[in-house]
Amino acid sequence: MHEREFRAFVSIAEIGRMDQAAKVLGYSQPAVSYQIKCLEQMLGTKLFTRDSTGARLTREGRMILPSARAVLALIDSMKGVCAA
Repeated sequence: MHEREFRAFVSIAEIGRMDQAAKVLGYSQPAVSYQIKCLEQMLGTKLFTRDSTGARLTREGRMILPSARAVLALIDSMKGVCAA
């Protein structure tokens, strides 16, 4: 699992659309889709249901969202310590 996968996951969960999350993150939409696919494969479950209106978290996605946010908070904290 990689930081960029967690950032893509949390951004899509918050925004509700892969294309808009990709824009915010500065990635292409296919790159974000690939990051989610990799995360889903690693976890062995679907994290989003996708349709023409966007992406919605599955039950499993809702369950891991707090943990993904916590991982990113720890990463940001470590980066802050190292940058000081």
